[in-house]
Amino acid sequence: MAEPLTEELLDELLEAPSIDSYLDVHSPGTRSLSDYLNELLVAKRLKRSQVVRMANLNETFGYQIFTGARNPSRDKVLQIAFAMALTLRETNRALEAAGVSSLYSKDRRDAIIIFCLDRGCSLQKVNEELYRFGERTIC
Repeated sequence: MAEPLTEELLDELLEAPSIDSYLDVHSPGTRSLSDYLNELLVAKRLKRSQVVRMANLNETFGYQIFTGARNPSRDKVLQIAFAMALTLRETNRALEAAGVSSLYSKDRRDAIIIFCLDRGCSLQKVNEELYRFGERTIC
């Protein structure tokens, strides 16, 4: 799923003859969290039921997130990110689609989460690391 980088989109925007021509080609901010998560499910060949279980989410609530019926908290999105083994970039895109703040390396808790995402840690492992450093766990 090769999505253009923000820098590439910015270059295209600044080189566009008009905002209309840019917006005809790109639709910034129109993808919902549920759309993005379902795209990732297909791309990573994952089953929604497996992700919901691995994310340690209530089954009904998990399905409502994937259908767009419920808006999850930042931590619930992070639970899904670890269950789906998302990259940092994919995780931040999911967080932004959910309307919550992306991970920020200057924040101690976020730094631990970023480190664990980069290393491919499980949800259990990131929670152990957060606890070890006296930070609030994801779940």
